[in-house]
Amino acid sequence: MATPSKSTTAKKTAAPKTPTAKPVTPKKTTTRKASTSKTKTTDTTSQISPEEHYRMVEVAAYFLAERNGFAGSPVEYWTAAEAQINKLLSK
Repeated sequence: MATPSKSTTAKKTAAPKTPTAKPVTPKKTTTRKASTSKTKTTDTTSQISPEEHYRMVEVAAYFLAERNGFAGSPVEYWTAAEAQINKLLSK
């Protein structure tokens, strides 16, 4: 028995596939209005409790006294520490 011969058929060549581009949506940006008030500084001393402020001054006064060998007046250490803490909190 004879085997049927394979006929050669022309292959169809497909066009090269181009990637499907997804539509680009611009990101939404939020804009903030500029503050119109001239005094924009925030008072951070109002954000901490009086107990926290006292404790911060207490610790700072201790370290000032320790640095000086506890030789000075406690009141001077306290007032110096209070000035330092108030300056730091006002920034």
